[in-house]
Amino acid sequence: MPDARHVITERLDLSAMSLDDTEELFPIFCDERTWWYDPPGRHIDIEQTRRYATVAAERWSAGLSYWTVRLRATGAVIGSGGVQRHEACSWNLNYRLAPDAQGHGYATELVRAALDAARAADPNSAVIAWIDAHNVPSRRVAERAGLIDHGVRPTPNDGRLRVAYADRALERENDPTRREAQA
Repeated sequence: MPDARHVITERLDLSAMSLDDTEELFPIFCDERTWWYDPPGRHIDIEQTRRYATVAAERWSAGLSYWTVRLRATGAVIGSGGVQRHEACSWNLNYRLAPDAQGHGYATELVRAALDAARAADPNSAVIAWIDAHNVPSRRVAERAGLIDHGVRPTPNDGRLRVAYADRALERENDPTRREAQA
Protein backbone atom coordinates (compact mmCIF):
# COMPACT_ATOMS: atom_id res chain seq x y z
CA MET A 1 0.00 0.00 0.00
CA PRO A 2 1.41 3.45 -0.89
CA ASP A 3 2.02 5.92 1.93
CA ALA A 4 -1.22 7.86 2.30
CA ARG A 5 0.34 10.46 4.62
CA HIS A 6 1.24 12.49 1.54
CA VAL A 7 -0.80 12.29 -1.64
CA ILE A 8 -0.50 14.45 -4.73
CA THR A 9 -3.49 14.82 -7.04
CA GLU A 10 -3.79 16.86 -10.21
CA ARG A 11 -4.24 20.16 -8.33
CA LEU A 12 -3.93 19.30 -4.64
CA ASP A 13 -1.20 18.48 -2.16
CA LEU A 14 -2.71 16.36 0.63
CA SER A 15 -0.52 15.92 3.71
CA ALA A 16 -1.21 14.25 7.03
CA MET A 17 -2.72 16.89 9.28
CA SER A 18 -0.41 18.00 12.07
CA LEU A 19 -0.50 20.42 14.94
CA ASP A 20 1.66 22.73 12.81
CA ASP A 21 -1.32 23.24 10.49
CA THR A 22 -3.49 24.85 13.19
CA GLU A 23 -2.76 28.49 12.29
CA GLU A 24 -3.59 27.93 8.62
CA LEU A 25 -6.70 25.83 9.30
CA PHE A 26 -8.28 28.09 11.92
CA PRO A 27 -9.49 30.79 9.47
CA ILE A 28 -11.37 28.07 7.56
CA PHE A 29 -12.82 26.39 10.65
CA CYS A 30 -13.96 29.69 12.20
CA ASP A 31 -15.51 31.15 9.04
CA GLU A 32 -19.30 31.38 9.38
CA ARG A 33 -19.63 30.69 5.66
CA THR A 34 -17.92 27.32 6.13
CA TRP A 35 -20.50 26.34 8.76
CA TRP A 36 -23.69 27.82 7.25
CA TYR A 37 -25.38 24.39 7.51
CA ASP A 38 -24.32 23.79 11.15
CA PRO A 39 -23.50 27.07 12.96
CA PRO A 40 -22.72 25.39 16.33
CA GLY A 41 -19.93 23.42 14.62
CA ARG A 42 -17.93 26.58 13.89
CA HIS A 43 -14.68 26.91 15.81
CA ILE A 44 -14.85 30.03 17.95
CA ASP A 45 -11.25 29.94 19.16
CA ILE A 46 -8.00 28.55 17.85
CA GLU A 47 -7.83 25.98 20.67
CA GLN A 48 -10.75 24.09 19.08
CA THR A 49 -8.80 23.85 15.85
CA ARG A 50 -5.66 22.85 17.75
CA ARG A 51 -7.58 19.99 19.44
CA TYR A 52 -9.06 18.93 16.09
CA ALA A 53 -5.62 18.90 14.44
CA THR A 54 -4.12 17.01 17.39
CA VAL A 55 -6.75 14.26 17.22
CA ALA A 56 -6.43 14.02 13.42
CA ALA A 57 -2.64 13.77 13.69
CA GLU A 58 -2.85 11.07 16.38
CA ARG A 59 -5.25 8.99 14.31
CA TRP A 60 -2.65 8.56 11.56
CA SER A 61 -1.09 5.92 13.82
CA ALA A 62 -4.21 3.80 13.13
CA GLY A 63 -3.55 3.94 9.39
CA LEU A 64 -5.50 6.84 7.90
CA SER A 65 -6.82 10.18 9.05
CA TYR A 66 -7.50 13.66 7.73
CA TRP A 67 -5.22 15.61 5.45
CA THR A 68 -4.48 19.29 5.31
CA VAL A 69 -5.37 20.33 1.76
CA ARG A 70 -3.07 22.69 -0.12
CA LEU A 71 -3.17 23.95 -3.67
CA ARG A 72 -0.20 22.56 -5.56
CA ALA A 73 0.15 25.76 -7.58
CA THR A 74 0.56 28.08 -4.57
CA GLY A 75 0.92 25.95 -1.42
CA ALA A 76 -2.05 27.79 0.11
CA VAL A 77 -4.08 25.81 2.65
CA ILE A 78 -7.65 25.57 1.38
CA GLY A 79 -9.14 22.96 3.74
CA SER A 80 -9.03 19.53 5.26
CA GLY A 81 -10.45 16.10 4.57
CA GLY A 82 -9.87 12.41 4.21
CA VAL A 83 -11.03 9.29 6.02
CA GLN A 84 -10.87 8.04 9.59
CA ARG A 85 -12.24 4.90 11.20
CA HIS A 86 -15.68 5.35 12.70
CA GLU A 87 -16.62 3.59 15.92
CA ALA A 88 -18.66 1.16 13.79
CA CYS A 89 -15.50 0.17 11.81
CA SER A 90 -16.53 1.90 8.59
CA TRP A 91 -14.50 4.75 7.14
CA ASN A 92 -15.84 8.23 7.90
CA LEU A 93 -15.31 10.51 4.90
CA ASN A 94 -14.90 14.18 5.73
CA TYR A 95 -14.21 17.24 3.59
CA ARG A 96 -14.21 20.93 4.45
CA LEU A 97 -12.94 23.67 2.16
CA ALA A 98 -12.59 27.41 2.54
CA PRO A 99 -15.52 29.25 0.96
CA ASP A 100 -13.27 30.77 -1.73
CA ALA A 101 -12.06 27.27 -2.69
CA GLN A 102 -15.57 25.89 -3.13
CA GLY A 103 -17.10 25.44 -6.56
CA HIS A 104 -13.83 24.58 -8.33
CA GLY A 105 -13.98 20.78 -8.12
CA TYR A 106 -11.37 20.55 -5.35
CA ALA A 107 -13.73 18.73 -2.97
CA THR A 108 -14.47 16.05 -5.56
CA GLU A 109 -10.74 15.65 -6.22
CA LEU A 110 -10.11 15.35 -2.47
CA VAL A 111 -12.94 12.83 -2.01
CA ARG A 112 -11.65 10.63 -4.83
CA ALA A 113 -8.18 10.57 -3.25
CA ALA A 114 -9.72 9.67 0.13
CA LEU A 115 -11.76 6.86 -1.43
CA ASP A 116 -8.61 5.49 -3.10
CA ALA A 117 -6.71 5.61 0.22
CA ALA A 118 -9.51 3.87 2.13
CA ARG A 119 -9.87 1.16 -0.49
CA ALA A 120 -6.12 0.56 -0.50
CA ALA A 121 -6.01 0.32 3.30
CA ASP A 122 -9.15 -1.80 3.76
CA PRO A 123 -11.31 -2.55 0.73
CA ASN A 124 -13.80 -4.51 2.85
CA SER A 125 -15.00 -1.55 4.91
CA ALA A 126 -17.62 0.88 3.68
CA VAL A 127 -16.67 4.51 3.18
CA ILE A 128 -19.49 6.74 4.42
CA ALA A 129 -19.96 10.50 4.24
CA TRP A 130 -22.51 11.59 6.85
CA ILE A 131 -24.04 14.79 5.47
CA ASP A 132 -26.66 17.14 6.89
CA ALA A 133 -29.74 16.77 4.67
CA HIS A 134 -29.89 20.48 3.81
CA ASN A 135 -26.19 20.65 2.87
CA VAL A 136 -26.90 20.28 -0.84
CA PRO A 137 -23.41 21.33 -2.05
CA SER A 138 -21.78 18.59 0.04
CA ARG A 139 -24.34 16.07 -1.15
CA ARG A 140 -23.51 16.98 -4.76
CA VAL A 141 -19.83 16.36 -4.11
CA ALA A 142 -20.63 12.91 -2.71
CA GLU A 143 -22.77 12.11 -5.74
CA ARG A 144 -20.11 13.33 -8.20
CA ALA A 145 -17.63 11.02 -6.48
CA GLY A 146 -19.97 8.08 -7.09
CA LEU A 147 -21.28 7.62 -3.55
CA ILE A 148 -24.78 6.19 -3.07
CA ASP A 149 -27.48 8.02 -1.07
CA HIS A 150 -28.77 5.61 1.60
CA GLY A 151 -31.18 8.06 3.18
CA VAL A 152 -31.30 9.62 6.61
CA ARG A 153 -29.81 7.50 9.39
CA PRO A 154 -28.31 8.08 12.83
CA THR A 155 -24.59 8.85 12.67
CA PRO A 156 -22.69 6.22 14.70
CA ASN A 157 -20.41 8.66 16.54
CA ASP A 158 -23.03 11.17 17.78
CA GLY A 159 -26.46 9.78 16.90
CA ARG A 160 -27.47 12.87 14.86
CA LEU A 161 -29.63 12.15 11.87
CA ARG A 162 -27.76 12.72 8.61
CA VAL A 163 -27.86 11.38 5.07
CA ALA A 164 -25.49 8.44 4.64
CA TYR A 165 -23.60 8.45 1.34
CA ALA A 166 -21.56 5.28 0.90
CA ASP A 167 -19.33 3.67 -1.68
CA ARG A 168 -21.37 0.44 -1.57
CA ALA A 169 -24.68 -1.02 -0.50
CA LEU A 170 -25.08 -0.87 3.25
CA GLU A 171 -26.27 -4.39 3.85
CA ARG A 172 -26.59 -6.04 7.23
CA GLU A 173 -22.91 -7.03 7.40
CA ASN A 174 -21.49 -3.60 6.55
CA ASP A 175 -24.19 -1.18 7.77
CA PRO A 176 -22.89 0.49 10.91
CA THR A 177 -26.33 1.84 11.81
CA ARG A 178 -27.82 -1.65 11.79
CA ARG A 179 -25.07 -3.05 14.05
CA GLU A 180 -25.77 -0.35 16.59
CA ALA A 181 -29.52 -0.91 16.37
CA GLN A 182 -28.99 -4.62 17.07
CA ALA A 183 -26.73 -4.05 20.08
